[in-house]
Amino acid sequence: MGFVKTRYRVDFPLQMAECEANYHRLLKLMHGQPLRETWQIALAAGMADQCLQIRIVEKSRYTTTVQIEQLSIRLPNAVDWLQLPKLTVRLYHDARLAEVLAWENHKRVRPRYEYPNRQMYQSDEKLQINCFLGECLALCLEQGYSLENPLTLSCNG
Repeated sequence: MGFVKTRYRVDFPLQMAECEANYHRLLKLMHGQPLRETWQIALAAGMADQCLQIRIVEKSRYTTTVQIEQLSIRLPNAVDWLQLPKLTVRLYHDARLAEVLAWENHKRVRPRYEYPNRQMYQSDEKLQINCFLGECLALCLEQGYSLENPLTLSCNG
């Protein structure tokens, strides 16, 4: 009796829900996008030397592209395996969505891959990287502290 593996099917509503949630999380962390280009969020109280930086790299009428990376102020050349991957994220303001365009040297991620493949991406790699972004942003909203405004302790408040 043989095992027939079913082909991965993109769950479009789930993808869009994750991208929509990420859009709202990012805007909350960016304080609605005032006239700034960089935001820094400490990852935990008393750890201002470890922060997540959100930086605008491109802005147009309907989209904003940001780069999200972990910074280590005390250890500027921190070991690579300790660092979160550098993410490039595009916010689509008309659709109210945010999706990961690239991370590190991985660009143009497709919604579905046959597995195995040359890059060894998972079948649902795009969904996984967008979920990862969501988890990072949710952590910042729940436990992070804005470094720009010392009176604002939590990004939740």
